[in-house]
Amino acid sequence: MAELLLTGVEKAYGEVKVLKNIDLDIKTGELIVFVGPSGCGKSTLLRMIAGLERITGGDFSIDGVRMNDVPPAQRGIAMVFQSYALYPHMTVRDNMAFALKIAKKPQAEIDAAIDKAARILQLTPYLDRLPKALSGGQRQRVAIGRSIVRDPKVYLFDEPLSNLDAALRVATRIEIAQLKEQMPNSTMIYVTHDQVEAMTLASRIVVLAGGGIAQVGTPLELYERPENEFVAQFIGSPAMNLTPGEVVETGAETVIKLANGGMARSHVPTQAADKGRQVKLGVRPEDLVETTGDAIFEGSVEITEALGEVTLLYLAKDAEGQQVIAKLPGIRPELRHQTVRLGASPAKVHLFANGRSLLYR
Repeated sequence: MAELLLTGVEKAYGEVKVLKNIDLDIKTGELIVFVGPSGCGKSTLLRMIAGLERITGGDFSIDGVRMNDVPPAQRGIAMVFQSYALYPHMTVRDNMAFALKIAKKPQAEIDAAIDKAARILQLTPYLDRLPKALSGGQRQRVAIGRSIVRDPKVYLFDEPLSNLDAALRVATRIEIAQLKEQMPNSTMIYVTHDQVEAMTLASRIVVLAGGGIAQVGTPLELYERPENEFVAQFIGSPAMNLTPGEVVETGAETVIKLANGGMARSHVPTQAADKGRQVKLGVRPEDLVETTGDAIFEGSVEITEALGEVTLLYLAKDAEGQQVIAKLPGIRPELRHQTVRLGASPAKVHLFANGRSLLYR
């Protein structure tokens, strides 16, 4: 059980700051997921928590104890890396026992810890096998088991599924979710670039961008109420469609005149002073529907992608080079090269001004 607190944490390489003003409070028992574009500092922040990278500014504490200068081995942290890093000449049992033997733990304690971890991870039948006799998913479970036997305060996962094929990723992701259910008081931090992993595993998601935190929230909070355009387009696949417009009516329901000539309504409330304000209207592809009334988007369908349960429509790019994507239920190949009119429920229409959602001001 552990609570982590990062206050004004920074990381610099010489004069270049790659992370700045990171303020984050991680509660005991949470599974926190770091996401963000490549190079945003996800793994760097994780390695700073582990003690593998030096913190160059701010403070990091675990259960109220400052950890900035505490060696990695004394932080009570176990880390699972992208590569399994198993000893090829050791059995599963010996791989899992290695750290405990180095720590000179009693053999009875080592055996009990291995048996418990093996039951949790369904590795009991494989304890006497060498890593080469295991599948990729089983090897990753051994790497996780090696962390569990140490009974750390905090578990760190650095893209642990990225080396697995698609089917194994799904299976192992479910196993990690089940592992968290069986260890409700364990604090876990997980780095991934896979949105499905983030949305399905996280208690809360931390979106990193531009060297800082763009937003922290539960998966549904980030999906339904993004604070800014970056989060709105980063969370969700395909990304949210954005189009410029002007507020023409204010109140509990806002009316927007679009730059493309259309009209739209949004349940984002506005004030009288917002009338005439330039905004960007956002709609997720899955929230667009065909309409014969006011259309937010209208255009010719260039490409259709039939995914079985849904069809993705790619409309022709507008004069600014923007391309609208819609996700309609069912199989709709007949819409290719047809002109479609797309609208959305006012409850699903987001409004942004100067890059920030009008819900947060």
